Amino acid sequence: MKKQPTQWLLSAVAVGIAGVIFSQGYQSAVAADSASFEVTPEQKLTTRQVATLLDRSHYLNQPLDKQMGQQILQMYFERLDPNHTLFLQSDVDELTRKYGDTFADRLKRGDLSAGQEIFERYRLRSNQYYDFAKQFLQKDVDINRDDSIVLDREDAKRFTTAQAQRDYWERQLTFQVMSLSLAQEGDKARDKLYMENPDLTLGQDLILDEERTPSEVLLSRLTRQSQQLSRLTGDEIMETLLNTATLTYDPHSNYYAPLQATEIQVQSSLQLEGIGVSIRPYRKNPDYTQIVTLVDGGPASKSGKIKPNDLILAVAKDGTDMKDVVGWSTREVVSLIRGRRGTDVVIKVKQPNTPDSAARLVTLTRDVIEQEDSGVSHRVVTIERDNQEPARIGVLEIPSFYLNYQARRNGQKYRSVSIDTQNALEALNEQNIDGLVVDLRNNPGGSLDEVARMLGLFIKEGPLVQIRDNRGNVQVYKDEDGGKQLYDGKMVVITNLASASASEIFAAAIQDYGRGLVVGSTTTGKGSAQIQLDSLALGSATLTQRKFYRITGGSTQNKGVVPDVELVNIYEGADFDERSQKNPLKWDTIKTSPYKPEGRFSRDTLQTLNEQSTIRQNINPQFVYLNTLNNIKKMEDEKKPIKLNIDDRRAHMRAVEQKTLQAENQRRIALGEKPYKDWTTYQAALEAMFEERSHLKESERPKLPEDEAFVIEAANIMLSVDDGRDENAPASIKSTQSSSETESAEAE
Repeated sequence: MKKQPTQWLLSAVAVGIAGVIFSQGYQSAVAADSASFEVTPEQKLTTRQVATLLDRSHYLNQPLDKQMGQQILQMYFERLDPNHTLFLQSDVDELTRKYGDTFADRLKRGDLSAGQEIFERYRLRSNQYYDFAKQFLQKDVDINRDDSIVLDREDAKRFTTAQAQRDYWERQLTFQVMSLSLAQEGDKARDKLYMENPDLTLGQDLILDEERTPSEVLLSRLTRQSQQLSRLTGDEIMETLLNTATLTYDPHSNYYAPLQATEIQVQSSLQLEGIGVSIRPYRKNPDYTQIVTLVDGGPASKSGKIKPNDLILAVAKDGTDMKDVVGWSTREVVSLIRGRRGTDVVIKVKQPNTPDSAARLVTLTRDVIEQEDSGVSHRVVTIERDNQEPARIGVLEIPSFYLNYQARRNGQKYRSVSIDTQNALEALNEQNIDGLVVDLRNNPGGSLDEVARMLGLFIKEGPLVQIRDNRGNVQVYKDEDGGKQLYDGKMVVITNLASASASEIFAAAIQDYGRGLVVGSTTTGKGSAQIQLDSLALGSATLTQRKFYRITGGSTQNKGVVPDVELVNIYEGADFDERSQKNPLKWDTIKTSPYKPEGRFSRDTLQTLNEQSTIRQNINPQFVYLNTLNNIKKMEDEKKPIKLNIDDRRAHMRAVEQKTLQAENQRRIALGEKPYKDWTTYQAALEAMFEERSHLKESERPKLPEDEAFVIEAANIMLSVDDGRDENAPASIKSTQSSSETESAEAE
């Protein structure tokens, strides 16, 4: 393989983890000191620098002109008020007329006055909301009303009158008090169970014992948000405006103020004292902090109790009481979670679209996170087959495409995913496996050099991925080792919605060469690379300058890699993929890079494999369970009206809980296990199970049956192929200009 000189940011979460300061929307109250808005020469220079980068160096080659300035301005309104409940339509119209035509030129001159005035209007409306909420929550809140509310107003029109706005505020506050009331009911039921059955806690202090009323809890949240925004510095206000500008170009170009830039550097280092999670505000409701990914080797990952997409509800730091962190900024949540090595932190988390009663309390011991502590793992599973000998299948689990850049640069011994994979394959080859499963689920990406080296272990020779820069130049990464293959047997790759960037490059190449099957669900669709810019006057930035293309010519951007055989999508309804973001780069095509496929799975073969797999999934208790959970999540649709009546809402939540419990019990009965008698017992059992697993080393921890089902099914799909690849596949594919119609059919 040719050595490439530049390392690019290929992780789906290498950028965009934080930087949303004002996304609290209408629920934020502001008491900021206007003196903090005085613009410094460094801020003006930084603004000009970022504007110049966007104007001249972004992949899109889109000048920062009048039209682009108008788009940034509208994006600024959206970032400050994502749920369309704070700014009145008259505010947006007035400020657009005043600044729409000059917004871009102002940025290029380093003039932040327009952004400041818009923020002042935001502050005014926020204060009005806070004053209204404070008065409203001082009296008894009626949670037995007959009217309803739509929570998700992202696509709704802004209010045209202050009265309509206040009517919504009242209903929103009522809904929050009602939701907190129901959450406290669930917490008290669990507290009672723990007190009556202390063995269920396994020695942990899991009793919440909340004494505040729901209105007091909510008022505390709003007060905290007010205090949070009052502490914002001018750098952080500038950060929101400049980050808005970069995000208008694409979701992975970001600006970070000095404080946040330092935080990003800390998170990217090889050693970090904490629990090992990447977080950001939850897009559907920025009051919640969402866990995006787990750092391989960190306490959260090792515990087995934290999941990507979890929402953080509360944190107890170093033995203190649980603090409700709904409405806190990501910075404040990080400050609670982070601490000295060896100390404990308790976090309360739940998955989106699940009742608060399904929240889990997780105790984690902070540690120095060695991102290379764990990496590629391998094992052999036995697959029973009708009227045939059992098959021995190797399993490679690849958490990320990691590489210790610093150690390699310093000429020291280093660890990388390609080295670990080579060692694992050599060990598996010695065991005479009948096939190989490569598990890329939840793999956020990593080093481009490493994914190229990895592919060289499986593919004889040829191009691996094409990369186009913002000038239209195309670079091709190739495997040029003379046809060597460390593993040349049957293989299958598992992907899901959280498989991103470098993972998508790997899966796409295996699929395009016909080297193996890709099964699971469509990947993230992050087909771009960013360059890190640390030379700004203040802070740092990432800028998208490259885009990835398959060797067939189709981009991995936006569409992702579509599997040959679909399995249950455990992230159904989630919105962290590229297709759900604002302003994603579009999918397109370039010329095919000449390559020689090892074979092609025929359309008939793939259809048969899908039909056979669907039959197995429909009778497999694990897949039936996961499918049922997906259907239950659809019961919680925030775009539909929700009645503001606690009895009605309680009945709805009980229905969700009952259906979830029923799904779990049906799975247990199918497996010959005893069902749970009620929801509270089920939740306590889950906490106890995860707590017990957390005390085991990761290598000793049994695989969760619902996770292992994907590995077993992937192996069955692979073994079902009786060399079903098309014998008439072309011996080689020459360079051609891919038409949109042809490439679209292949990519979809």
